[in-house]
Amino acid sequence: MAKSHPARSADALFEPATAGALQLTNRIVMAPLTRNRAGPDLVPSDLAAEYYSQRATAGLIIAEATQISAQAQGYADTPGVYSDAQVAGWRAVTDAVHAKGGKIVLQVWHTGRVSHTLFQKDGQAPVGPSGIRAATKTFVAGQGFVDVSEPRALRLDEIPGIVDDFRHAARRAIEAGFDGVELHGAHGYLLDAFLRDGTNDRTDAYGGSIANRARLILEAAKAVADEIGADRVGVRLSPVSPAGDSKDSDPQALFNHVADGLNPLGLAYLHVVEGATGGARDNEPFDYAALRDRFNGVWMVNNGYDRAMALAAIASGRADLVSFGRAFIANPDLVRRLREDAPLNELLGRDTLYGGGAHGYTDYPTLDAIAAVA
Repeated sequence: MAKSHPARSADALFEPATAGALQLTNRIVMAPLTRNRAGPDLVPSDLAAEYYSQRATAGLIIAEATQISAQAQGYADTPGVYSDAQVAGWRAVTDAVHAKGGKIVLQVWHTGRVSHTLFQKDGQAPVGPSGIRAATKTFVAGQGFVDVSEPRALRLDEIPGIVDDFRHAARRAIEAGFDGVELHGAHGYLLDAFLRDGTNDRTDAYGGSIANRARLILEAAKAVADEIGADRVGVRLSPVSPAGDSKDSDPQALFNHVADGLNPLGLAYLHVVEGATGGARDNEPFDYAALRDRFNGVWMVNNGYDRAMALAAIASGRADLVSFGRAFIANPDLVRRLREDAPLNELLGRDTLYGGGAHGYTDYPTLDAIAAVA
């Protein structure tokens, strides 16, 4: 029998909320957004502190996907969180956000097979659950988007090291001042690729059955929860998004099992991408309500939400938090604009999304800035 979720006020989107140890001023979340602007040694750029602090009125900021190790890199100029310099760079970001009263967690990832030999030590192959090349592209500085490289399957004896890299990255994120971490278990990256029978043809303890394929993400989530406290940990899932060339023959059964495995950990939240990332929300049948019934914690939804949809989702109790992606890129004061039902800035050209400097990053105007020159 489906669980009931009490209705809230019509404006509950703008009311405070709690997600584990996180006390949020509203239910509007900035989704993790790759911007490819890390500096040398994959240290967050000086502009990153300004970019995130501009958006500190979000109830929660989920900072861009960040490598747990050098091997985990899959795109040009994406930051890491495993070196002292990277931690120091992130500390400038978290200090700036906290100075404005915001909350910020770090999304940690291993890109897995969605990578290129250019990013791997000595030009080695990227790693994945299996040696199945992804029909997708990655971003290479100076070249733009190029086909990913063919991966090699992780050896069984390497997998504990991957789990430990997630644990270590979570610890370093806390040292950098983040309020928590989110495991990137979506979009065809390593944890997601292990989950799916279309990308995982292993015959050992991490392949075959749903329980085996889900083993890695559950082990990583538990390791991170044990390291920094489950109430500071979220997990992002994308059950039917084809991003990263991810596919599975029975996503409902698969993700029901994942939710069953995550639920006892007592996580801060589960972050679910509904439909195809950045595309159709009904690309494939999936019962999100049934999935939610298996998870007792805070439920965050994402993908194509506008103001009306977000208000309705929160007021009805269908969701506890709503994350916005590209709207937050173009609107540093998105929370105010949603509250006042004000027009939104348009995104600048695609060439400003990935790589570059301040243009299309920190120079989008607020409502106050627009009024000042009117």
